Amino acid sequence: MEYSHTDAELIKQPIGYWSWAAYNAVVSRTRGALAELGLTQPQWWVLAQLNNPDGPRVRTEVTDLLHGYLDAGREVMEAEIEGAVEHGWIIETDGRLALTPEGLAVFTKGAALQDELWAERHAGISDEEYLTTIKALQRFIHNTGGQAWHH
Repeated sequence: MEYSHTDAELIKQPIGYWSWAAYNAVVSRTRGALAELGLTQPQWWVLAQLNNPDGPRVRTEVTDLLHGYLDAGREVMEAEIEGAVEHGWIIETDGRLALTPEGLAVFTKGAALQDELWAERHAGISDEEYLTTIKALQRFIHNTGGQAWHH
């Protein structure tokens, strides 16, 4: 890969721009690939949370966990859960959500796609470089008084 600037120039580049550009590229690619499976990214998050050995999950627990992902918001997550119910991917019983067989099949396809996307994003990037990047981003967030979390 050819970089846009020399190291001396890159060290002076704004992290805000490059983190935004990385976010935009990764999220756009992920959402486009999931759309080819008929999934939105928030629906993928819901299916991934429901694919667990502990069985059905309380709807509010899922919404509470996911509403902060990429600023989705509670209303968005509620609508995405409803969309997944309408598609027949999840079933709700007494406020508890579970995958249907169709939902498990969609989740399985989505999981394979996510593995492919992970490999694509990480091509040419060592685990050490990735870890350094994540730690640096977390430090930027801390240094600016921001908050971030990921489950």
